[in-house]
Amino acid sequence: MLIITAPGQGAQTPGFLAPWLELPGVAERLGAASELAGCDLIRFGTTAGADEIKDTAVAQPLLLAAAIAVAAALPEAALSEAGAVPADAAAGHSVGELAAGVIAGVLTADDAMRLTGVRGRAMAAAAAAEPTGMTAVLGGDQDEVLAALARHGLTPANVNAAGQVVAAGTMAALEAFADSPPAGARLRPLQVAGAFHTQHMAPAVAALRDAAAGVTVADPAMTLLSNADGAAVTTGKEWLDRIVAQVAAPVRWDLCMQTMAGLGVTALIELPPAGTLTGLARRALPGVAQLAVKTPEQLGAARELIAEHCVAGQLSEPDGLGVGHLPEWRLIVAPTSGTFRSGGGGALGTVVARGGERAVTAPWPAEIIEWLAEDGDPVSEGQPLVRVQPREGA
Repeated sequence: MLIITAPGQGAQTPGFLAPWLELPGVAERLGAASELAGCDLIRFGTTAGADEIKDTAVAQPLLLAAAIAVAAALPEAALSEAGAVPADAAAGHSVGELAAGVIAGVLTADDAMRLTGVRGRAMAAAAAAEPTGMTAVLGGDQDEVLAALARHGLTPANVNAAGQVVAAGTMAALEAFADSPPAGARLRPLQVAGAFHTQHMAPAVAALRDAAAGVTVADPAMTLLSNADGAAVTTGKEWLDRIVAQVAAPVRWDLCMQTMAGLGVTALIELPPAGTLTGLARRALPGVAQLAVKTPEQLGAARELIAEHCVAGQLSEPDGLGVGHLPEWRLIVAPTSGTFRSGGGGALGTVVARGGERAVTAPWPAEIIEWLAEDGDPVSEGQPLVRVQPREGA
């Protein structure tokens, strides 16, 4: 099973688009995207400096346009409005979710560019209201990291993987946090212009909601994961509602990767400017083939991965697992971090934490297919514990 992913803001680097302009049709596609976004994306992606492309109003449409243009080159055919990228699933980090939506056929590339233009400008305006920023917290005990963020009035804006949380909030709060970091944690300020995915972005939510009201969406043509909780979204309306709300809500990429593991993903391709998401997947998804597509020379390798791992491209029978398939089974995840104990009291199990026990239950009658955690295992909040099959009628 193959998933295509698109990175978020902060992944951009000066000149990353330059080699892609040599491909037929890419310059024309980026030129059209520039008109929709209201800025010269070709210049920003080739000759502009790091400070220029750090601007939220520039970075977001630049990342989206790059992802869509390269996704269009994967099948050696133009990306149609209905979505024509050979993949079984798609996911994007932050603004990368809009690229994933295009790949999955939820909305057109043009509508995605228009929405991203509004999103980027609105988030830039919200960030300008007061000095805010983001800092990566690498390592340390996650519970201690989250507790320290709460003490300083900061938000865990991105929970990217075990040992990687991004703190966001006012610059004053970030400076105070840096003066007394959690034990064992390293702090790295990020080159972004504001506290994204926090309540500081509330004004941008309203602007994006107004813009989204005029967008026509379709249901996903493949499995499409959401940053909100890692869940597979089944309708275009739900996806669009989540995209709007996500501007001011944390990105749970860790849960997206847990869902990938539960789905049985065997290969992951990251679109340009690639490297961030494949880096996270190396530890979280062992055994999964990964490719960060950074130059046109890697398109051949990408197509080989697609041919080998893409179920949708291999099966043509009506009952096959082609595009649009969603698993009939479901994952039950840990309600909190702690120690997993199986069975007891009619529940699937419990998670024992410092604050007490939390029951692990299915919201409907179900049969157990496979245990993913054993009695006594330490688990993190959102970690898949058991794969179940809902009983007929549930």
